[in-house]
Amino acid sequence: MRRDMPEPERHLWKELRGSRLSGFKFRRQVVIGRRIVDFFCPAKGLVFEVDGDTHDPVTDADRDAAMLRDHGFATVRFTNHQVMRNFDGVLERLKSVLDETADRWPSGPNHHPQTPSSEEEGAF
Repeated sequence: MRRDMPEPERHLWKELRGSRLSGFKFRRQVVIGRRIVDFFCPAKGLVFEVDGDTHDPVTDADRDAAMLRDHGFATVRFTNHQVMRNFDGVLERLKSVLDETADRWPSGPNHHPQTPSSEEEGAF
C-alpha cells in the first residue's frame, strides 16, 4: 500500500513527511488495532484519513468511534475530492486540528529524554 498510494494520499504525504506541517511528525499506513490508517500523528494521537468514493459514512463513523473508544485517537477525514481540489483548505484544517488538540505527552512532541553520552554514564 505504501508503494501504490492513491494520488490524493501521495499529494498529502508530500506535505506531511519530514515534519513539514508545523513541525509535526506523521506516519503513513499505520496499523492501529485491526485497522490500517492513512496517516497518524503520534504526538497528538490523531488519525487522518483520505476517503475515496466507495467509503460509507455510517461505517466510517462507527470505525472512528471505535478508534476513539479503544485507543483514544480521534479521526479527521477528508475526501479525495477535497484533497485534490482544495489542498490549501485541507492543510489549514489539519493545522487547526493539530493546534486545538492537546499533546499526548507532558513535554509535547519532544517527550523522550535525550540519551546520555558515554561520558555522563561513566564510560570505562
